[in-house]
Amino acid sequence: MGQGRLPARRGLGCCVLVLLLLLGGSGSPGTTPAPRGPWAEEQGSVPEGGPWGRARYEAVKKHLGAVGALSKQYWQYLACKVWQEGCEEVEKGQEERESSWGFPLVGRDYLEILSAWYCSFGKCCETGDCRIINNITGLEADLGGQLHGQHLAKEVVVRAVQGFLQSPRPQKALVLSFHGWSGTGKNFVARMVASHLYRDGLKSDCVRVFVSLLHFPHHTYVDSYKAQLQRQISETLQHCSQALFIFDEAEKLHSSLVDAIKPFMAHHDNEGQADHQRSIFLFLSNLGGNTINEVALDFWRAGRAREEISMEFLEQRLRLELQEAAEDGYAHSHLLRENLIDALVPFLPLEYHHVKLCARDAFVARGLLYTEATLDEVAQMMVFVPKEEKLFSAQGCKSVPQRISYFLP
Repeated sequence: MGQGRLPARRGLGCCVLVLLLLLGGSGSPGTTPAPRGPWAEEQGSVPEGGPWGRARYEAVKKHLGAVGALSKQYWQYLACKVWQEGCEEVEKGQEERESSWGFPLVGRDYLEILSAWYCSFGKCCETGDCRIINNITGLEADLGGQLHGQHLAKEVVVRAVQGFLQSPRPQKALVLSFHGWSGTGKNFVARMVASHLYRDGLKSDCVRVFVSLLHFPHHTYVDSYKAQLQRQISETLQHCSQALFIFDEAEKLHSSLVDAIKPFMAHHDNEGQADHQRSIFLFLSNLGGNTINEVALDFWRAGRAREEISMEFLEQRLRLELQEAAEDGYAHSHLLRENLIDALVPFLPLEYHHVKLCARDAFVARGLLYTEATLDEVAQMMVFVPKEEKLFSAQGCKSVPQRISYFLP
């Protein structure tokens, strides 16, 4: 038996033991469980006029006996699946047994369905891979309903993540670079991606979040940071078949740290690698926000809707600003020059009605009642720019949840 399959089999074995208990089977093959519970014969007969009645008592007893027999045969099937010993007899008569069990939903997939159901409540494998859900449909729906004013970000993120996960043999890690003013939704989208790819979201063992000024505050220790960063990424990739790495305040990353990350994002030929291993890198940066805002303002002044702003139009200008920033020491732009970034994700500045939607979501999240007048009051607390138009919220929606504290009873 290959060592690579041991964790998965241990995980399946974990679920097996609980399933046998749930199905009423014994703890080992070849033994018949003694009747237990209030319906056991040795505890006396059930009165005809009791709350169950004789007919229902016999029906329940018969059903429990069928479940016990079913679990016993599933143990045999399971032992073959997990340990692969003594499988000849199981496989030889498998079709006959399946036709004779006579239990709803019985078949080769029934065990897998129950195992997946149980494992959804707790970790059943050493690697944590059983917690990967990759719910792209839910991601698209939640971005559409909760991410306000960001039609470009929604489109690019969903398309990029979905295409990457559907690729059977990706040639490199997926690298997305989020750009825009503070409070426009970059962290919100990163959290949402994590929560829809992993059942545990940001708490998953397969998700790593690094904040530049928090994790790498002193340039004098950059060599130590570099070694630690490489080790943590390597360990996560070994631990998980699918890993997510989020770098907040990416514009403040030291160039040596960017060099440490590059090998994990580079192209590879998949030789000798597991087909299913993949990783996603998200870089969040305020850089490029001015260019994005200028484009949005130009469209507004021209009487055009912000939804008319296309990636083709905005991406060219954004790339120019990011490449010019390299002269000021913005190391992240080197990833762009070396074609390691797969997509730039622009976050547009938020307008007054977007702030009101954020306020509404904040009230709902805390279970508080609100009115249109209340939402207007929250929005009016924010600072809007430019000075003449007062069109865009200077902080986006970043401080909106704190603002509603003023309206608590």
